[in-house]
Formats: sequence, C-alpha cells, structure tokens
Amino acid sequence: MTTEALAPHPPLRCWVLPGVYRPQFDTRLLTRALHREGVTAGTDVLDLGTGSGMLAVEAARLGGRVTAVDISRRALAAAWWNARQNGQTLRLRRGDLMTAVPGRRFDLVVSNPPYVPAPGEHPPRGAARAWDAGADGRLLIDRICDHAPALLRPSGRLLMVHSHLCGVEATLARLTAAGLRAQVVERAQLPYGPVLRSRAEWLRERGLADEELTEELVVIRGERV
Repeated sequence: MTTEALAPHPPLRCWVLPGVYRPQFDTRLLTRALHREGVTAGTDVLDLGTGSGMLAVEAARLGGRVTAVDISRRALAAAWWNARQNGQTLRLRRGDLMTAVPGRRFDLVVSNPPYVPAPGEHPPRGAARAWDAGADGRLLIDRICDHAPALLRPSGRLLMVHSHLCGVEATLARLTAAGLRAQVVERAQLPYGPVLRSRAEWLRERGLADEELTEELVVIRGERV
C-alpha cells in the first residue's frame, strides 16, 4: 500500500493493483480543479475511467454522490478498496465510458482519460490501456467531448485533464461544437515521464517533442449552456 497526498487534510490512502494507473501529477491537477466546483451533498458526480478511484473518492469526500466507471475489473477492485479504506462509498459500474451509465445525467463529470500518443495501429493492451490513446492521443478524448452534453444536466460541468501533445485547441473546439462553453482552467509544465521518454524520437519525428522534453498538462472545463 502507498499513501498519495491528493488532498491536504488528511491524505488519502491509495492501493493499486498491477496494471492499474497509479495517481500522478495529472490526478493532482484535476483534483485541484475539482475543489473549485463546489461539490456538496447532493451533487451527482461521474468519474469516467476511474482507475484507482482516487478522484472519485475525493469527490465523495467533498459530499458528492459519485458513480465511478472503468472497463478494467482490476481498476474497479482498486477503486472499491480505496473508497472503503478512506471511509467513502462509490457506485461502481464496469463498461466502456458512457455506455456504463445509459440515460443518466450528472451535475459534474470528471475524467483523466488515456491521452499519450502511441505509435502503431493496434489498440493498446495490458497496462498500456491506462495511458496509450492512438497516434494522436485522442482515442477516448474525442468520444468524451462528443458525448459530454448527453451526460450533463443543464449547467452541468465537465473537467478533463490531458497533455498538450494531443491537442488542447482541438479539445476546446470539439467541446464548443458540442454545445459546451469550454476553457482551460489549469496548466502545468513538467518533464517527460518514462513512457514519453521511451518514444521521444517518434514524437520528434511527428514534430511534437521539444528540445527540453517537457509537456504541458491542462485541465479543460466545459459547461453545458
């Protein structure tokens, strides 16, 4: 077991199984944005691609009624245990993004989807499903953008984190086209992690890698209007 300080007081306890995405800086960045959304008792929250469940647990700790979705059984097992050991309750649903909650609408949808550009034409397998997202990194991002309005109640909000490598302006434009008011609410610059470093040459060939091998993470907020 490990301790991840995703919220200041007290820190959340986090346990992950092999192959489940461990909370990292992108999780903390999204958590920071979550804290500004005024989640209280009665706020219906959906966490798409919950992974370890730590974002969902934090939303529940703020008072939200949280549904956590993932296609991975291991991820849902980790999310269940992390909710339990942090004294929270989640509604867990297994499925492919929004197909796991047909017909439901929420006040807030949060997502840390796979967003790392990956060479090759085959879908990611194994642990890589938690980060690889096709040649442009938008394998799931575009689906979330297109379906967000159907998931949100009037004035509902979407918070999604991803790298600049998969196109911040493309996400803003896609959410706007879907009928949401979209903007960047968090930015952070950080060095490449192990996965990006391992494919730095491929990223350079595509014109995506800079000399410093740094990426910008953003949290994009969309509000249904």
